[in-house]
Amino acid sequence: MKNFDRHTLSQVLAEGIAEMKLDVTPAQQEKLLDYLALMFKWNSVYNLTSLRDPMQMVTHHLLDSLAAVPAFADSKNVLDVGSGGGLPGIVLAVVRPDMKVSMIDTVHKKTAFLTQVKAQLGLVNVSIYTMKVQELTVSDKFDVITSRAFADLSDFVNWSSHLLAEQGRYIALKGTAPQDEQQRLPAEWKVTKVEPLQVPRLGAERHLVHIEKMRQKSE
Repeated sequence: MKNFDRHTLSQVLAEGIAEMKLDVTPAQQEKLLDYLALMFKWNSVYNLTSLRDPMQMVTHHLLDSLAAVPAFADSKNVLDVGSGGGLPGIVLAVVRPDMKVSMIDTVHKKTAFLTQVKAQLGLVNVSIYTMKVQELTVSDKFDVITSRAFADLSDFVNWSSHLLAEQGRYIALKGTAPQDEQQRLPAEWKVTKVEPLQVPRLGAERHLVHIEKMRQKSE
């Protein structure tokens, strides 16, 4: 399916959300489809994703990111590093309007797309940065920093740990949960949980890797 058949895509999205037992309102589902339509339109010029089939975009992008949403239940201020076309950042921002979501990418055309999505979807809870994450400074540090297939876990942590609040944590969206990446983490960081995800219609492994800083035991 290469055409944007909104009715069919809407059905598949709604079925996937129901299967995962997620609390996503009909209005939010419409916003997610609006986002997908923008990605489909911009993708021909900006190459935001290698996927060209809108049905694959529903499963590999929307449902894949939605599967991670419950892990952010207690989050208030989230940074999505290497956000690219806005995954999982835009999805999180749509279904969690109470949560602040910042997205950062070095590629101007990708952040231009994210700025357009923010405007068209009316996402007042979204901030967008065009720069290396190592160079970002914020007054209000993040309680969760996330990424989806961004970089090796050790690079992810090393480049962004200056932005993480005390007691903050990382949630990395990965295909597999690579042991070698976990072992390369800086000594003070620890994988606290590797959480397998079940994504409807996606016949591939998906995991969330939760990382926290080791707390110094008080004397």
